[in-house]
Amino acid sequence: MDNPLAIIGIAALFIDWIIRITFVLYVPRGRKPTAAMAWLLAILIIPIFGVLLFLIIGSPKLSKRRRLQQQSIDALIENATRSADVVPAGLTTLEYERYAPLIKQNKALGKLPAHRGNTVTILDDYQSMIDDLIAQIRKAEQYVYIEYFIIAYDKSTKPFFDALEDAVERGVEVYVLFDTLGSRKYKGYGKMTRQLTKIGAQWHRMLPLRLNLAHYNRPDLRNHRKIVVIDGDTAYLGSFNMIERTYQRKDTMVYDELVVRMTGPVVDQCAAVFAGDWFSETNEAPRTLLEPIIADENADGVLAQVLPSGPAYDHENNLKLFVSLLYEAKHRVVITNPYFVPDDALLTAVISAATRGVEVVIINSEVQDQWMVGHAQRSYYQQLLEAGVTIYLHNAPTLLHSKHVTVDDDIAVIGSSNMDIRSFQLNLECIVVLYDKETVKKLQEIQQKNIADSHIVTMEQWSNRPILKELLDSIARLTAALQ
Repeated sequence: MDNPLAIIGIAALFIDWIIRITFVLYVPRGRKPTAAMAWLLAILIIPIFGVLLFLIIGSPKLSKRRRLQQQSIDALIENATRSADVVPAGLTTLEYERYAPLIKQNKALGKLPAHRGNTVTILDDYQSMIDDLIAQIRKAEQYVYIEYFIIAYDKSTKPFFDALEDAVERGVEVYVLFDTLGSRKYKGYGKMTRQLTKIGAQWHRMLPLRLNLAHYNRPDLRNHRKIVVIDGDTAYLGSFNMIERTYQRKDTMVYDELVVRMTGPVVDQCAAVFAGDWFSETNEAPRTLLEPIIADENADGVLAQVLPSGPAYDHENNLKLFVSLLYEAKHRVVITNPYFVPDDALLTAVISAATRGVEVVIINSEVQDQWMVGHAQRSYYQQLLEAGVTIYLHNAPTLLHSKHVTVDDDIAVIGSSNMDIRSFQLNLECIVVLYDKETVKKLQEIQQKNIADSHIVTMEQWSNRPILKELLDSIARLTAALQ
């Protein structure tokens, strides 16, 4: 063939098909069918852009280096908890049958056992969360660990920074971690970092963008955890970020959050998660990383277990827990979460629970601060309503940003994890499972208060929504799978 243009055209076509076939074979490896199909569709429809996008954000896991670090951290945690029983002694036969499978699964996934002897206080008032935390920091004598997705310096958080400064002046070691992109987008970011330096805190950004291939992580992998540990005596977990309640928005939207303050051996579990994150970012170990987690298994108090999750692990730890809880449910499950975008496994578990007669209640919000996620989650409402799930939308202008679940009358989950594909695959999250009727009762009271401030979604109302919204919901649902 003498025509050079024809030769170039044939060569280009040949290369194009080699690329397509290569990606058809490579993309499905280790991916869920929905995610693999979404990527292949993108690559086939827009080959050049699709391939580039896949190379940049195609892997839902952290770098090999970070995953190896997590394995080292897990080994240290297992060594620190080697004297503890996986399932604490003293459970009744019924409790053992119900809790043991969940405890064993969580231990296998996150390496932390369940411990008795804890106290739990639930805080659901925004200002009270800040005030309560400040009061505990002012009592600190040894160290304070702070880890938030978002830290901002504003009128509401200034007293928090003042308390940290006072702690440093007393000789308390203050360690601070915050997510790079989560915090950077808020006004006063530079002032916030300068303030941390000024007061003498040791601080680091989490998951900064690195172009070095050996350290490269896809840029939208985020550390979404919210953990505070003080002196090994007190710990906080929940949905709260250290920022004023409007999140610096210009509209009328405000955020409602929920955190749990804990004492007892579960505090050391929270410290272990923080220490692992500190080590991953700095290659340095704060004091608790090598300390054994000691618990009196005969003590009274709440049975609790911390479960970290994220792309440093082989499995989707939080997703596996949520699915197991739904299959374990006997009577009632209440899910409070701002972003409910289930994958196939979670959707099947929710529908299966409702089908076998479990009352399943989901509390979302009428307003949304993430356009695509809001439409994606609404694309599931029809299917959920048809299965008999009850859906409430918390009234505007409040975004119910709290993240918690109650199962029947004896299991509660509180933490940072949303119930969407991002939190299952791309975010580092941390939750605590509380096997305790009294805690569930208190959380149910808060759930009822949230329901009273919400309106129910009916099948008739949802079936008659505008066709344009249906279309946007469907498009957003498709892109949600592109992880």
